Amino acid sequence: MSQVKAIIGLGNPGAEYEDTRHNAGAWLVEAIARDSHTPLRVEKKFLGLYAKVNFAGNELHLLNPTTFMNRSGGAVAALCQFFKLVPEELLVAHDELDIAPGTARYKQGGGHGGHNGLRDSIRALGNYNAFHRLRIGIGHPGDAKLVTNYVLGRPGKAERQAIDAAIEECLVTLPDALKGDWAKAMNRLHSFKP
Repeated sequence: MSQVKAIIGLGNPGAEYEDTRHNAGAWLVEAIARDSHTPLRVEKKFLGLYAKVNFAGNELHLLNPTTFMNRSGGAVAALCQFFKLVPEELLVAHDELDIAPGTARYKQGGGHGGHNGLRDSIRALGNYNAFHRLRIGIGHPGDAKLVTNYVLGRPGKAERQAIDAAIEECLVTLPDALKGDWAKAMNRLHSFKP
């Protein structure tokens, strides 16, 4: 398996969306930047907020696309082209309806599961989907018709605390993932209970 060289946090741009569930992936990248004492800055050529950081001894490109979610692929492709990254060197963090708040899961490859940010990223990578994902649980509203308003809504206080706790646990397990010890990272993250 290739070593991860970039972590991309999917979300929607602007103050209106920054505290919404759909931005859980972007929250993770913001947390890594904070931990690394390196602010994310506007980088027009990558269509997003970008920083190069040293995290747990690894040089990493961090990117939060500032396109809307369904156009995330343009930013992903721009970063890959500029730094000559292959999809296996990417870890894409995103919100996940199918797991509860307070949980997160690593995964490699697979479909987009209806997630527009993943769908557009896969398309932009030439329909190649074997990149790593970090799925941050936001839970499901219970009815497919409610999903759009749910992901674009703000989590309640307890729910946000659970999501933040899962993100903190992601930061603890990332060094193992970055070393390529995915089994160790998964064992710890997948057994985490907030």
